[in-house]
Amino acid sequence: QVQLMESGGGSVQAGGSLNLSCEATDYTYSDRCMGWFRQGPGKEREGVAAIFNFGRSAAYADSVKGRFTISRDSTKNTLHLSMNALKPEDTAIYYCAASRIYCNGGYFKSTIYNYWGHGTQVSVSS
Repeated sequence: QVQLMESGGGSVQAGGSLNLSCEATDYTYSDRCMGWFRQGPGKEREGVAAIFNFGRSAAYADSVKGRFTISRDSTKNTLHLSMNALKPEDTAIYYCAASRIYCNGGYFKSTIYNYWGHGTQVSVSS
């Protein structure tokens, strides 16, 4: 049974940094889509970053481009999200997601992901 466990959330001031990690248990695909989503207060869940093609390709939402970096350590089966220059609008619960299929442009569609973590809270104060 695949399980995803996020860690690394917390509270920071605007301009600060946080690093999220997601440990994937029994997820054996190294070339399928993995991603980070977030859901802010009163907002719908949105895709933030995705990684695919054996970790060689990544995609980012416009709102986080240049500030967030997604990476994957296949040897440890761990997904990371490095977040810099954080803004109050980045406040949300961040979820790790993993798919059994290849990404073909739809990497921010939640429906392509088969496995989800429980989320970790990120709070950014002004």
